[in-house]
Amino acid sequence: MSKYIDLSNPHRKKHFDFFKNMDCPHFNICANVEINGFLDFIKENNYPFTPTMVYFIARVANEIPEFRWRIRDNQILEHAAVNPSFTVNTEEADVFSFCTVDYFENFPTFLKNTLKVMDEMLTNPSMEDEAHRDDYLFLSAIPWVSFTSFSHAMHYTPADSVPRITWGKYFEAGDKILMPLSVQAHHAVVDGRHTGKYFQLFQEYMRQPESVL
Repeated sequence: MSKYIDLSNPHRKKHFDFFKNMDCPHFNICANVEINGFLDFIKENNYPFTPTMVYFIARVANEIPEFRWRIRDNQILEHAAVNPSFTVNTEEADVFSFCTVDYFENFPTFLKNTLKVMDEMLTNPSMEDEAHRDDYLFLSAIPWVSFTSFSHAMHYTPADSVPRITWGKYFEAGDKILMPLSVQAHHAVVDGRHTGKYFQLFQEYMRQPESVL
């Protein structure tokens, strides 16, 4: 169930009011994360890269309340869960399709459902989100580039408080394999502390993915 959040702390309310009225209220942090453990894990278990990566990105976001907060009618609505909408290739054209799936904490259930939807998008691509829904995470992959910064096309009015998370081409750095990760969020609901927590938890899960599942 979703619920509205009462910002009872005066300073937290000032923070919300200060950033929600800005013309460009989003901020973006990009960093490299080590994925040696993740790659070993999916190879040993024969799991596909993309839906497994989507699961972990969504898992971390769902474990941090602020990543489930959305601005609606100048209030903060907290969703019980947020669902990944990620980009996939299609057989119809050389441009991507949105692929929106339900989030399940149980990984086998999530994987089975996600593979089914991905297969459907190959021949029936979509560029539409369901009207009046904001319980999404917008995810995308840029597997051709080990980027160091990233920006997204988006509307600023009305307020769009759905986080955008993007991963890029991974690369070797000594004995480590690193992957660029970009996390963009609306500053009225997500702060640097929350984004830092996101990166810390994501890195922990990438090093020991078996401990999560």
